[in-house]
Amino acid sequence: MRIRGTGTDDRSYGGAAGEVFAAKADRPGLNALHDRPAVLDLIGPVGGQQIVDLGCGAGHYAAALAGAGASVVGVEGSESLVPHARARLAEYDGSSVVRHNLEEPMHFLDDESMDGALCALVLHHISRREEFLAEVRRVLRPGGWLVVSSTHPTADWGRFGGSYFDERWIRRQIGSQPAEVIEYQHMAMSTLVNELLAAGFTLDRMVEPTPLPALKDVDPKKYEELSAAPVFLALRLHR
Repeated sequence: MRIRGTGTDDRSYGGAAGEVFAAKADRPGLNALHDRPAVLDLIGPVGGQQIVDLGCGAGHYAAALAGAGASVVGVEGSESLVPHARARLAEYDGSSVVRHNLEEPMHFLDDESMDGALCALVLHHISRREEFLAEVRRVLRPGGWLVVSSTHPTADWGRFGGSYFDERWIRRQIGSQPAEVIEYQHMAMSTLVNELLAAGFTLDRMVEPTPLPALKDVDPKKYEELSAAPVFLALRLHR
């Protein structure tokens, strides 16, 4: 049975930008050898769990979690990423992908129906974060976990300059074509953490990932850069 969501959200990875992201996520590099392994390690064992992957992208995390024994509902608003995610999850019975705008309530998920929720490199794309986090808390069982990753606030500050405390929306080119652009909000560390705490979550652990040694063979310069300064931030919380 296919669960149906409502609306779409193409602000971040719609159209051509989604295809660029899907291709990059497949290659050994920033996602595969840096953010993704750190986040999966933070999640830990998931056998038998019901998990929602919020903003599941091309389905890499959802497939990894399903392959580890979880039943996963991937939620994604981009029309170009949903087919990638569905293809990647096709071999896993009990897992599915819903096209849905994360700015809207997740009516297709029951109260306290999930053991865990993943929100990888998504929260900074959402404008209605208070409402979104309330929805995440609603669908998690008491004691359920939430793992969030985001661009590191100091990395955005270093890249774009200006005031660290200017929480502006940023448009960033991720490919060579004009349409290959994403939009997200720079947040100070205190804003990111305090919004999660205000939503009723308790912080268990925070990590600033460093790349796997394998990246040194793929891109030595990038490996040195990522080993010297944080680009991503990941947090594990519970309801």
